[in-house]
Amino acid sequence: MRRALILDAARTPFGRYRGGLSQVRVDDLAALPILELLRRHGPDGSAALDPATIDDVVYGNTNGAGEENRDVARMAALLAGLPVTVPGVTVNRLCASGGEAVVQAARSVRAGDADLVIAGGVEGMSRAPFVMARPDRELPDRMEVVSTALGWRLVNPRMPEQWTLALGAAAERVAWELGIDRTRLDEFALRSHRRAAAAWDAGVHEGFAFAVRTPGGQTVRRDESVRPETSAEKLAALPPAFSPDGTVTAGNSSPLNDGAVAMLIGTEVAAGELGVTPLGEVVGSEVAAVDPARFPLGPVPAIQRLLNRLDVRASDVSLWEINEAFSAVVLSVLHELPTIDTQRVNVHGGALAYGHPLGASMARVVTDLCRHLGARGGGIGVAAACVGVGQGLALAVRV
Repeated sequence: MRRALILDAARTPFGRYRGGLSQVRVDDLAALPILELLRRHGPDGSAALDPATIDDVVYGNTNGAGEENRDVARMAALLAGLPVTVPGVTVNRLCASGGEAVVQAARSVRAGDADLVIAGGVEGMSRAPFVMARPDRELPDRMEVVSTALGWRLVNPRMPEQWTLALGAAAERVAWELGIDRTRLDEFALRSHRRAAAAWDAGVHEGFAFAVRTPGGQTVRRDESVRPETSAEKLAALPPAFSPDGTVTAGNSSPLNDGAVAMLIGTEVAAGELGVTPLGEVVGSEVAAVDPARFPLGPVPAIQRLLNRLDVRASDVSLWEINEAFSAVVLSVLHELPTIDTQRVNVHGGALAYGHPLGASMARVVTDLCRHLGARGGGIGVAAACVGVGQGLALAVRV
């Protein structure tokens, strides 16, 4: 079977909710990292990328209700100027959608169905529309309008109530059951912001994140949700977000964000033709499902299955990237998998600081994992993410 290599990757900075990137249409946002990859590998590069040789574009996106509603992968390909003969497909595994896009692209390359694929994801949470359900009665007494930016809406009444809890409330319950208190949640959030700020200051994201000029003339250069000025005292002062005496707050939850990621995944032959040194190789993946109310633990069986399939131990993994939807998610996973070395987890921070534009997040996580491994001399890395409605995805790379 052929190897599936990540040849290059590009991402926008992740804009905060109603921040710098909120002026950019979601489908235009999706096109930006594709345009950046074409720019990097155009006629002035070491070897020109012929856009007609791209076999497919696979993007993750969770909303699908706004400007991205007509297969945003295909729209991004067209808006980026790829030939009309390049197809595109959008996939949705909620918070792991960008990772699912990588899995599907890598799978098609390994199977010989494609030689070069663009994979990634996009989410414009600032521009998520409000929706209104069609009434069951011809003349309804009232109409309910709900936001599509995050979480459940238009819930099926047959769903048990505990399955449709707000994500933060479910994360809070799991953390409480495992004995993870507010202090630890806030400490982990502070760790994330400090490490992310230090990474930006040290130039860690150069060559991956690129500046975006918005329609309003603003240039967004860095992730807008990173807060280098935060402190333990500031985090401790924030009120609970989901219950009066709860432990999950805005400070130890990931924010709402806008952003897009795209990567080139291809064969060794494609790497040679482009004259690039691959960032890494996708060597395996696993998905798993748990009770929806315990979604923070979704990565646990996915990671266990992945390690078993690859016949490696946790101690063999050089770096881990576990998506920080909430501090409670990462700490709950680490509680259940105590053989993971916490010093190897999210070494430059995570989504608590960088932000969590849902469909794009795990594509960012996978790329950062490869780049951080490369800077440390290589090895095996594992990226994982929890998924709402009770799933988890884990993906392994080798650098």
